[in-house]
Amino acid sequence: MTKTLIALALGSAALFPTLASARPMTATDLATMRRIGAPAVSPDGRWLVYQLRETDLAANKGRNHLWLLDLKAKNAEPVRIAFTAADKSEHDPVFSADGKWIYYLGNAGGSDQLWRVAASGGTPERLTDLATDIGGFLLAPSGDRIAIWGDRKLDCADYNCAADKTEPAAGGSGRTYDQLFVRHWDSWAEPNTRSRIFILPLVDGKPTGAGVPVATKLVGDAPSKPFGGSEELAWSPDGKTLYFALREAGRIEPLSTNLDIFAAGPNGEPVNLTDASDATDTLPAVSPDGKWLAYAAMKRPGYEADRLAIMLRNVATGETREVAPAWDRSVSSIAWASDGKSLLVTAGEVLDDPLFRVDVASGKVTRLTEGGTVGNVRPLADGSIVYTLNSIQAPDDLYRWKGGKSVKLTAVNADKLKDIDPVSVKRFSFAGANGDTVWGQIVKTEGATGKLPVELLVHGGPQGSFGNSWSYRWNPKLFVAPGYAAVTIDFHGSTGYGQAFTDSINRDWGGKPLQDLKLGMAAAAKEDPQIDTANACALGGSYGGYMMNWIEGNWPDAFKCIVMHDGVFDARAMAYETEELWFDEWEHGGKPYYEAPQEYEKWNPVNFVDKWKTPMLVIHGEKDFRIPYTQGLAAFTALQRRDIPSRLLIFPDENHWVLKPRNSIQWYTEVFAWLDRWLKPEAQ
Repeated sequence: MTKTLIALALGSAALFPTLASARPMTATDLATMRRIGAPAVSPDGRWLVYQLRETDLAANKGRNHLWLLDLKAKNAEPVRIAFTAADKSEHDPVFSADGKWIYYLGNAGGSDQLWRVAASGGTPERLTDLATDIGGFLLAPSGDRIAIWGDRKLDCADYNCAADKTEPAAGGSGRTYDQLFVRHWDSWAEPNTRSRIFILPLVDGKPTGAGVPVATKLVGDAPSKPFGGSEELAWSPDGKTLYFALREAGRIEPLSTNLDIFAAGPNGEPVNLTDASDATDTLPAVSPDGKWLAYAAMKRPGYEADRLAIMLRNVATGETREVAPAWDRSVSSIAWASDGKSLLVTAGEVLDDPLFRVDVASGKVTRLTEGGTVGNVRPLADGSIVYTLNSIQAPDDLYRWKGGKSVKLTAVNADKLKDIDPVSVKRFSFAGANGDTVWGQIVKTEGATGKLPVELLVHGGPQGSFGNSWSYRWNPKLFVAPGYAAVTIDFHGSTGYGQAFTDSINRDWGGKPLQDLKLGMAAAAKEDPQIDTANACALGGSYGGYMMNWIEGNWPDAFKCIVMHDGVFDARAMAYETEELWFDEWEHGGKPYYEAPQEYEKWNPVNFVDKWKTPMLVIHGEKDFRIPYTQGLAAFTALQRRDIPSRLLIFPDENHWVLKPRNSIQWYTEVFAWLDRWLKPEAQ
């Protein structure tokens, strides 16, 4: 029934040194790991600059600073640059077109404004003093313009936005709304306010004025909310046209996944280039010669997890075609190779997220990297590629791919990782629901002895993967540190196995995925006799949290305890309380609850509360508007009324995720105490 792949330590030798003096990882280790992001390379390929986040536990927050690395010097060490103060941050660095300057955002003046520092070193220079934070920026390759964005009133004529300074009406604090969204992700919508793009001219490299809005008639967020950033914008090489993604707002906004790509020229309103598509179009990337626009596109409106195919548009004629239509994978990033003949993309592939090269002419796809999760791809002029790579073993570091080989450039957590136990990661496959091949992983501390209690970790999404990546929320390496084995199963609905497999969870939330989890646990037990699946707890967040509630009523004798984080308890209430209605309605057949209640009730955990019996830890964030905290409170109420051992952990300052360092430590402390109580009773 099972088929073992290799027992992957996945780059363990390169990513993580095995030392005899190592110790179990702790939640504090996880919360204080340094985090790399936003690398940039100078046009001549010599210098690499990146931001590095370090955690201030006392302040319960992270701070970013900039580091510069000489790519052409042997054994070069990174040097911190543009440093203003330990309690301030510098982030999102980019090089100027001539390579002489590094532009970045910094808050040394009290708000996030644009700064620059000479690439050769020197004193940082503040370039803007705008009325509020700059959310992000993108320099034009021509060096004479810059696009900035942030939340601004729709009637603002510039970024300083005098309209923001009007006094609120006297008499009350209430906000009024005439249409959805009224709240999104973790924030209440501010009426008449959107994320908007403004363009400022650069004179001698310095922005002048307060900017001109790219669009005055479009109503929508650009970049999109809640997660959009600079990947949704692209300049033409001549700096005359800015491409950006935007979902036009209106009464249907919470039902629409219709992001379109617009082209904003020097004059007039932006032109919608993908108006013929009512599904998502995003990730614009312009070829080095400016003749082609590559982007990612879905085909089915309303489905946020549809396959993101690579599209290519002739800028002059508008002719558009799909690149690599036979490649059944969904891309998550797009960059042009320096020669303009191929695209460098990332995509899920059986528990990994590697880097691929896609030939533009033929559509041939070539995998460039092996295990792990690649991000932040930066092509260099000499054909090499800089990128970040992480795995279950270690968080992101920077690598350089050249001539078929990858070289590690940084080791930002080497001092922390050398003291922590490495883990073994074994992949296995089995015949899941409908006889389809399903993949899973078994993670445990290297050298662990004796029978190991099991944690079944169920990923969210549900269109996602519990693959070979580092997580600062659900981290398998930390989960196994107290003497457990973690089992993950990429059930039907997971990504990285083709679109049909991803689609198969639709209208079947409690069906095939539950079968896969049952069969996967049995397969894992046969795969590794050391793990004790009879002494197990199940844990999951988001869709994984839903599955915890579903398991309570539909697999009640399988586990000694459950940890449910931000999960759906009552599908009927969820249908009316969640903000992005497109997600919930698509997953239940494309109709609202009142038109097809049977679709929601079929897999509704609340209908099986009479069978609940397993002790459960319930965790929720009060700022979670995706699955509102009332769902967690209702689950806890059901447990208490049935006199089932249960505990509630509520974070008033967290959303659908747990992001603050000390909250993360508390989260793991509570979870491990709950697991120990039920899986290691002799230790209590």
